[in-house]
Amino acid sequence: MKLLLISNSTNAGETYLGWPRNDIKNFMDANNVKRVLFVPYAGVGITYDEYTTKVAAVFAELGAEIYGIHNESDPLKALKEAEAIAVGGGNTFYLLHMLHKLNLVDAIRDQVKAGAPYIGWSAGSNVACPSLKTTNDMPIIEPASFNCTSLVPFQINPHYLDAHPNGHGGETREQRIEEFLKVNQDIYVVGLREATLLLVEGDKMSLVGKRPMRVFKYGKEPEEITPGSDIDYLLKG
Repeated sequence: MKLLLISNSTNAGETYLGWPRNDIKNFMDANNVKRVLFVPYAGVGITYDEYTTKVAAVFAELGAEIYGIHNESDPLKALKEAEAIAVGGGNTFYLLHMLHKLNLVDAIRDQVKAGAPYIGWSAGSNVACPSLKTTNDMPIIEPASFNCTSLVPFQINPHYLDAHPNGHGGETREQRIEEFLKVNQDIYVVGLREATLLLVEGDKMSLVGKRPMRVFKYGKEPEEITPGSDIDYLLKG
């Protein structure tokens, strides 16, 4: 499989998909991608056409054409024929609701495992995991299932933050992940900080970016993993 799993689309003060732009281009060039099926269903505060147009403008600069799955008369057929797939960020609950409603979860998994490159950011990275249980999003709708595509055997928490703001009485992100692990003891969770991504090529995976990621496992102390470290073990579950 060929995956590019991005924590966030935009850093403060930067253009949309600005920071990972070179990584996206390199990924597409390496896999000879010229046409990408875009899945905009995580976009709730924006129309699917607006979202697709926004993403298409970026990908056009990188030498690839974007077309939206929502404009296809048969979304399942379009997905099965896709050269490459991109899944944008937004609300993970709504994204997964639509994927289950249109019977696309298994189709994404099958197409990517058959060789179609996959690019996801934020919610698009969440749905590459076994479930959406480590998303940060509000459950604005109930999907038919929490089960996602399981393109990777571990969970991702995008936009991972270490901070506990002054005056905030709620749990930290780390505490929330530890709650998840008490109930789901057999799985790793990757805290993927802003401006970092995971590049998966077959049975190899690398962390790209200037920040470390935080890896959680039940019964173990959280571990800081720097870019360049061996993290292939995470693909083994």
